Amino acid sequence: MLSKEIFETLKAYTKDMKCDVRLIVQRGRHDKREELLTFLNDVATASSRISVAEENLGLPSPISFVLESNGRDTGVQFSGIPSGHEFNSLILAILQSSGTAIKLDQGLQMLVKNITKELSFEIFVSLSCHNCPDVVQALNQFALLNSRISVNTIDGGLFQNLISDRGIQGVPSIFLNGERFADGKADAADLIDKLINLNTTEAVPVESSLPVQDVALIGAGPAGVSAAIYAARKGLRVAIISEKFGGQVKDTMGIENFISVSKTTGPKMTDDLMEHLNDYDITLKDNLRVVALEPGETKTLRLSSGELIEARAVIVATGARWRELDVPGEKENLGSGVAYCPHCDGPFFKGKKVAVIGGGNSGMEAALDLAGIVDSVTVFEFLPELKADRILVDKAEARENISIVKNAVTKEITSSNGKVDGLLYEDRSDGSEHKCELSGVFVQIGLIPNSQFLDGVLELTPWGEIKVDEKCRTSSEGIFACGDVTTAPYKQIVVAMGEGSKAGLSAFEYLLMDETKNDGKLVAA
Repeated sequence: MLSKEIFETLKAYTKDMKCDVRLIVQRGRHDKREELLTFLNDVATASSRISVAEENLGLPSPISFVLESNGRDTGVQFSGIPSGHEFNSLILAILQSSGTAIKLDQGLQMLVKNITKELSFEIFVSLSCHNCPDVVQALNQFALLNSRISVNTIDGGLFQNLISDRGIQGVPSIFLNGERFADGKADAADLIDKLINLNTTEAVPVESSLPVQDVALIGAGPAGVSAAIYAARKGLRVAIISEKFGGQVKDTMGIENFISVSKTTGPKMTDDLMEHLNDYDITLKDNLRVVALEPGETKTLRLSSGELIEARAVIVATGARWRELDVPGEKENLGSGVAYCPHCDGPFFKGKKVAVIGGGNSGMEAALDLAGIVDSVTVFEFLPELKADRILVDKAEARENISIVKNAVTKEITSSNGKVDGLLYEDRSDGSEHKCELSGVFVQIGLIPNSQFLDGVLELTPWGEIKVDEKCRTSSEGIFACGDVTTAPYKQIVVAMGEGSKAGLSAFEYLLMDETKNDGKLVAA
């Protein structure tokens, strides 16, 4: 049963539905079928526009259902009971099927609409996975935009036979036309890139509908949003191009060192960033990647959708991503025992032996998280001593099912029958090699700056960080950078926000001092 609070919220969301939506459940027998029907009927009571029916449609299971809008199959299916984190995915699909605007950028929508091949997606999810809804909601929008696309979201907990048959050990796991398409967290930009690589659609350069911007921000994490707000407060015309709003912060479950806020979560902070950004007249182009940046008096940014945006100043705040081990067996076993998110994938290894690679704060936090789920955790650290804070090390050493191996270099992740079965490592002190038998490997070895598209454009360190001075200026005039992508030390949220604010002020100062720009006048926002 839906709580009274959720029911009232649903009524408010569904009151403006523009057309009827039927939730059609496949006929047949299943232990969970009555529970599914009760759940869907509870949802349907929120609006006279929603109804539930039972038909023989040839869906995969008696607990599979499809959304039909005005008598048309939308291509959006669910197999299981979409509660937990997927409840929002179901409600959003119902609303968008009934006319609520799809908020994908128009350039991305055009790419999806241009797909001419039949694409049948299956997404295996866990209802406790906080990354899964992003993938589900993106692909559901693709299906609603193009009738050649269908999407079936499958609760892996209720389809263990499929999980076993396909060797899935992590979520989300995406299959396209029966073949593995992607594993792990992904957003609309990632999915579009993969579809472009498969030649199902094509990005064509087009001029932007936006006028020339005073400042274009690349990235919308704490640094990028701070820079945008500071620039907008100076009366500048500002646009943000964001691959994923919130960046790495969105995937952080616990934040306890953001001064003045004793405890919060990444998703909550991301919502707060969006709310603050919306106080200003700032253009946000989300789920898009900048693939090229051309310097000059007026800078040109080429987006993954093909759109070209011009700006007088640019601030790069693209952050960083998880670093990979780059050893045999890592990429081959991604989703089949190799994982990067202990919160999402930990439950798949209940009662099993796992390893965590990395003895920094993230590695020790992952080990402590996993220790309450799995049989045992072995932490492998490359250096002779752990890099994590003492408080985390003490907690880990106090847990009986956590062991720590120092001075070890991972050589290979081994597997059998499509699943991880062990890890080969070398003891750096004597060169001896050992094998640790286990079922899962969680990689926690730091981050890589997202600066590859700037190679040859800006001066980078050998590790890919953008070199900046005390005012966030880069090697190219009028291009600034801030946050985790730069040489600024201490990759912390509060530091990134400070650097972003500094970059916004520096960009304003640059535009103000350069009398040749726009005949000495700034463009009013």
